[in-house]
Amino acid sequence: MDFRDKQAIYLQIAEYVSEQILLERWSVGDKIPSVRDLAAELEVNPNTVMRTYDFLGQKGVIANKRGIGYFPTDDATDRIKAFRREQFLENDLPVFFRNLYLLGIELSEIETRYEQFVATNYQ
Repeated sequence: MDFRDKQAIYLQIAEYVSEQILLERWSVGDKIPSVRDLAAELEVNPNTVMRTYDFLGQKGVIANKRGIGYFPTDDATDRIKAFRREQFLENDLPVFFRNLYLLGIELSEIETRYEQFVATNYQ
């Protein structure tokens, strides 16, 4: 995983875990990787993954079943979408709109490229 400088690593890992759940690679009822396994996979300190899991636990995305491991909650997908939607609308969309305006990009071009992106990456 390539980490960005502008965001805390534990939050970037939280995005990664959330994407795995949204893409249904990690489903409700399935155990997600242990703290140590994910730390080894991503080549980070286990304490960083623990911080990620604590953060996602506080958001209600994952739950710890003592002695067994971590699992996505029944409403993990809805919680992830709500949180990420709020973050996107508050932080990313204004920058996106500003760039559209400054560069003279029409919404029709964005719609076409979005459809191409979805067709290429998710179908």
